[in-house]
Amino acid sequence: MEVKKSNDANIDKSRSSIVVVGVLFVSSLVLASFSYKAPVDMGGDVISVARTQDAPIQEEVQETPPPPPETPPQMDVPPPPQEEVIKKENEEKPPVAVVTPPPPPVPKGPPVTKVEKEIIDFPDVEAQFPGGPAALQAWIAKNVNYPQTAIEMNEQGRVYLSFVVEPDGSITNVAVVKSVSADLDKEAKRLVRSMPKWTAGEAAGEKARTRCQIPINFTLN
Repeated sequence: MEVKKSNDANIDKSRSSIVVVGVLFVSSLVLASFSYKAPVDMGGDVISVARTQDAPIQEEVQETPPPPPETPPQMDVPPPPQEEVIKKENEEKPPVAVVTPPPPPVPKGPPVTKVEKEIIDFPDVEAQFPGGPAALQAWIAKNVNYPQTAIEMNEQGRVYLSFVVEPDGSITNVAVVKSVSADLDKEAKRLVRSMPKWTAGEAAGEKARTRCQIPINFTLN
């Protein structure tokens, strides 16, 4: 049995018109979305804001600041007039003090150099300890301080000393002629320097500087 198609029931003919109607409907929706105005609430008043795709951008115009005010020119102020000082005709002048210049300094002569007398090794009269040699030995035995280090080291012997007896009897230029040890030499020099004044020696009838030598014996009992 053959099936026959009816022209009224043929949908292929109306398909193209349906497609056109759909395209027009979609286009109208797109247009409506671009032209839609959204209401904005501003304190109770509704303001419609149109959505425009290409809104012109307004450029900010920078205002030029006004020029500064002109400074008025400074006027030269003349200085105040100076008061003239009128001198009195009969003004008394203070007395002028007369300064007497000091006398010129007296020129100093050359420095006086003290010339020491010659030391005589062999005087006419030899210098001596007050009281003689026996008094000298007694004084040394009484005033000697045997060094402790010399005792521990068993140091003993005879130290020979040389010194000068000045015209006033004082003793100078003490020196060791023959040494035993450092400690004993030091004690011997101390003894001679602490001696009382000697009787000065004489040469040509006058007191002179004379050289003397004495031994100081250190023995351990």
